[in-house]
Amino acid sequence: MARTFPLERCRNIGIIAHIDAGKTTTTERILFYTGKTYRIGSVDEGTTVTDWMVQERERGITIVSAAVTAEWKDHQFNIIDTPGHIDFTAEVQRSLRVLDGGIVVFDATQGVEPQSETVWRQADRYNVPRICFINKMDRIGASFEYSIETIRSRLGANPLAMQMPIGSEAGFSGVIDLLTLQAIYWEDEMGRDPVVREIPEEMKAEAEAARATLVERICELDDDLTVKFLEGEDISIDELKAALRRAVIANKATAVFCGSSLRNKGVQPLLDAVVDYLPSPVDIPPVVGHHPDTGEEIRRPADDDAPMSALVFKIVTDPYVGRLAYFRVYSGKVSTNVAALNVVKGRKERIGRLLRMYADRREDVTEIPAGDIGAVLGLKESFTGDTLCDPQNPIVLESISFPEPVIYVAIEPKTSADQDKMGEALRKLSEEDPTFRVRTDENTGQTIISGMGELHLDVIVDRMMREFRVQANVGKPRVSYRETITTPVEKLVYRYVKQTGGKGMYAHVVFRMEPAERGNGVVFENAITGGAIPSEFIPAIQKGVLEAAESGVLGGYPVTDIRVTLVDGSFHEVDSNEMAFRMAAILGFKEGVQQGNPVLLEPIMKIEVVVPEEYIGDVLGQISARRGEIQGMEVRPGNAQAAHAMVPLAEMFGYATELRSATQGRGVFSMEFDHYAPVSASVAMKILN
Repeated sequence: MARTFPLERCRNIGIIAHIDAGKTTTTERILFYTGKTYRIGSVDEGTTVTDWMVQERERGITIVSAAVTAEWKDHQFNIIDTPGHIDFTAEVQRSLRVLDGGIVVFDATQGVEPQSETVWRQADRYNVPRICFINKMDRIGASFEYSIETIRSRLGANPLAMQMPIGSEAGFSGVIDLLTLQAIYWEDEMGRDPVVREIPEEMKAEAEAARATLVERICELDDDLTVKFLEGEDISIDELKAALRRAVIANKATAVFCGSSLRNKGVQPLLDAVVDYLPSPVDIPPVVGHHPDTGEEIRRPADDDAPMSALVFKIVTDPYVGRLAYFRVYSGKVSTNVAALNVVKGRKERIGRLLRMYADRREDVTEIPAGDIGAVLGLKESFTGDTLCDPQNPIVLESISFPEPVIYVAIEPKTSADQDKMGEALRKLSEEDPTFRVRTDENTGQTIISGMGELHLDVIVDRMMREFRVQANVGKPRVSYRETITTPVEKLVYRYVKQTGGKGMYAHVVFRMEPAERGNGVVFENAITGGAIPSEFIPAIQKGVLEAAESGVLGGYPVTDIRVTLVDGSFHEVDSNEMAFRMAAILGFKEGVQQGNPVLLEPIMKIEVVVPEEYIGDVLGQISARRGEIQGMEVRPGNAQAAHAMVPLAEMFGYATELRSATQGRGVFSMEFDHYAPVSASVAMKILN
């Protein structure tokens, strides 16, 4: 199967933003103008293409990222519409890992919001070049200048305004393209055919000044153009575009556009900008991985003839066709009926049906070439973050890391018939979502499910009942606490000795235990010298330590942020075995934690509350009453104030209702996990009792 489009004309882009900035609405317009749909879907009516899940249509939010392929001006776009809600942060993270570029959508009345900051930082981490789209220019309080200022001040970015809005709020009718100095209007209802005219007389001087600033700032990004600019030579639009493209791909600048997706204004210039400024797979450096055995660094270019390497970034359980694995091909090509090696698991997988995805619709293909995104049916062993590659040329690509869950609920099936169905449903859902975990509580025998927030678990339970038809009782959400030690334990000696009639058990370990940096988890180090314990028993000791850390000594919560160093020990020629050393490690670890003055840690959330000015006093009082620490305040357009605070998650249950009643429904808040912090003694007593 020949390529439909050459590689340099492919774009893998994601649409990322804070909740409610208009990502899905913008995606719908893109699909309509690229000829993929014949009517525009609406989030409010539940007719969108990319929000295809029942839960998404009911709630009017995006829950899972959806991949869609479209064409624009002889270019192929693979578009991923991502969720904005912090509970579904895993979807954004895994999408950014495999994308080459991003469109970041902002609400013109709010500018940069907390979740926009989070996705921006995630994009920084994966070096994803982006352009910005300031949406909702027709809303009351919309301000293009304010939004650009917040991109500069809060994100530390270098935004370049490529356009100027014509009219504001309800009078917003079009934009001025500052490079060509032309006015673009959208006059028909569907906004299908933009009309290009002369700039209105009263805006000419302002537009020319803005263009001069833009040209100067683009020239600063390129040495050759700087020389031309200083010597007063003419610089063509093509030269400016080429320089800006290089700067955007190097993450030195971000081109900013504006419009109103809901009113069908401003989307076509945004599509042109994707072609002009965002990278194709050829423009980004070759993917870097390492050899599974030697650890040597390997680079693979985006080339169909290179050895195949692909990264699985998402698993979806489809009720009709089974398990779908979405993947991005970095080099070579993935073809049907070919064996691929899953390097992480060390297993070969047969590539069955290959699909090009169109949200929840799909089209069969025989191969997916380098730089493209597709899905495959029938992989048994491959999960999110696994690398698939040519068995003769193994390579491990950087995996995707996900945050730990912070909230959990107990769940039990209503009937014994639901018992097996529930186990199967939870297994499939946890395969799909790396931030969703399932475990059985050893003390109560209950099934515990944990996730990133109340909404996250709510959607999971809803899906389990609808898609897998499992009836279950769900407990109240609880906070996922952790335990750690506060003082080092220099020498913890533990001997595990059991004498029975036959062969006995003997293991002797000496640990040093100390608090580790926050967020480090459990770090095990082996400092044995002179063979005091044979090397074959070390893995068993490490396993014992990690197993013991799963439930602590205060309330049975997982132990974290602790460094355990194995410094000494001894063994018996006959009675020592792996089991004995594992038991010694488990019991020794528990004893050590008790000696290290253990404390409870609780998840602290970073919250932002935006309210009309007259309610700010009441809101600050509410936050303080919930053990919150106010970090700062700032004025927002439209006579509103934003308060930033750190509040324990345990105190945030039911806050949405309290905020609404205190502000007559006008206050909004958003929160995301920030860090774990020690709990005061009085609160710890309450929790443990």
